Amino acid sequence: MATTRILCLHGYHGSAAILRSQMRPLVEDLDRAVEFVHVDAPSRATGDFGWWHRDFQGWERTRDWATALFAREAFAGVFGFSQGAALTSLLVGMVPFEFAVMVGGFRSDSPRHAHLYAATDRYRMPSFHVVGQADRVVPGRDSLRLAAQFTAPTVVRHPGGHVVPGTPEVRAAFAAFLTRVVTPAAKPPSAG
Repeated sequence: MATTRILCLHGYHGSAAILRSQMRPLVEDLDRAVEFVHVDAPSRATGDFGWWHRDFQGWERTRDWATALFAREAFAGVFGFSQGAALTSLLVGMVPFEFAVMVGGFRSDSPRHAHLYAATDRYRMPSFHVVGQADRVVPGRDSLRLAAQFTAPTVVRHPGGHVVPGTPEVRAAFAAFLTRVVTPAAKPPSAG
């Protein structure tokens, strides 16, 4: 059976290992052929900790890193938390994915990203957005503004804050979303 690969992008001050731990309650019950590929921001190699900083300083380094990654590897979908969710929305404007997942995300307001969001045909894909009703880092209105960038977003709210929630309701909604968007592997022809 073919495996669906999902690129996973951590938040500011995060890492691949931290996001893997944050996502564990959300994905532990999934019983489908999905591989979550967690990566570190390129700045972590130099002791830094974000995909970019204030005024999107470091964006070019991240963009170039992503371009090189996509030249080597293929991903059906992309999952981002917080700043990683904002990056997810930018990558959708650069690279064709089958689906995108954003938790506690926000839309870039930088003029240098306007052309990516203008590629509206790229934002017609299925998207899944998780909004924390008590999120004090990324207000719900910002996550909803990001969701509005997509043609038909699935929006799930949870009562918590700025976290990757593992509540039964969010897990069920996420599993249902993946069931809908992950293309089942083609069955081998039967011996006849």
